[in-house]
Amino acid sequence: MVASMTGYGQGKRQTDTFSITIEVKTVNHRFTEYFLRIPKQFLKLEDKIKKTLNQYIKRGRIEVYATIEQTGSKQKKIRVDWDLLDEFYRSMTEVKEKYKLSSEPGLKDLLNEDVFAIVEVDEEDEWLDELILEATNEAGKELQMMRLAEGKELEKDLIKQLGLLTECLNRLYDLAPNVVQQYEDRLRKRMEEYADGHIDESRIITEVAIFADKADINEELTRLASHRNQFQLTLSLEDAIGRKLDFMIQEMNREVNTIGSKANDSTIAGEVVEMKGLLEKMKEQVQNIE
Repeated sequence: MVASMTGYGQGKRQTDTFSITIEVKTVNHRFTEYFLRIPKQFLKLEDKIKKTLNQYIKRGRIEVYATIEQTGSKQKKIRVDWDLLDEFYRSMTEVKEKYKLSSEPGLKDLLNEDVFAIVEVDEEDEWLDELILEATNEAGKELQMMRLAEGKELEKDLIKQLGLLTECLNRLYDLAPNVVQQYEDRLRKRMEEYADGHIDESRIITEVAIFADKADINEELTRLASHRNQFQLTLSLEDAIGRKLDFMIQEMNREVNTIGSKANDSTIAGEVVEMKGLLEKMKEQVQNIE
């Protein structure tokens, strides 16, 4: 399955008090590399965020941006410092007894900003953490859809280039058997020109045999056809295939270069130039495949 390494996904979650947005961007990279920018208090979720995204990403540079904003007032409650309140009550009772006061200490007497305070209630961490991971999962799904959509376009182009490469390969199969005969014809013609028509058949047979051995490209054509077939098969695998495809293009390039150096034929040389151009285009596309 062809998936691009370039993509973008976004996930959101909204509550009465918080707005959570997770953005994930991916670009080409040889390995899997994460770059996370999230509020410090949520850095504890780093491993869980990576694990969530790893369901959708096998390779690439992954940038994760988390925006967590408070959108409403937090719940408030009264905090009572009971120890301090007990101390206040004891002290006031002692004052009453010491100075023979008639009234008992009342609630009004005990009200003190150090004893009673209005504080905001923090959200439960686990609840907020779960929403962040849900938004991350949503971003991962959207990212995967985009990467697969672009991957389909890459696959179409690769299949097109592979078809053109196959046409070149078929032409080479047709041309290869004629190379030796053409060499023999040229050799005979030169000998006729420079030897006044006297042809040394044994010399021609020897020269042609040496040339045929050096110019034989059948082995390279067979390997090139094998690599082409493996490349096409790999495109349908349910896995990260970018590295495999890149390796196969290197191997096809190797065979094409060998064919060019051995064939000693202008027509074959033209096909070699065409194939090298096709392989270069394919290599550029493969660099973006996961």
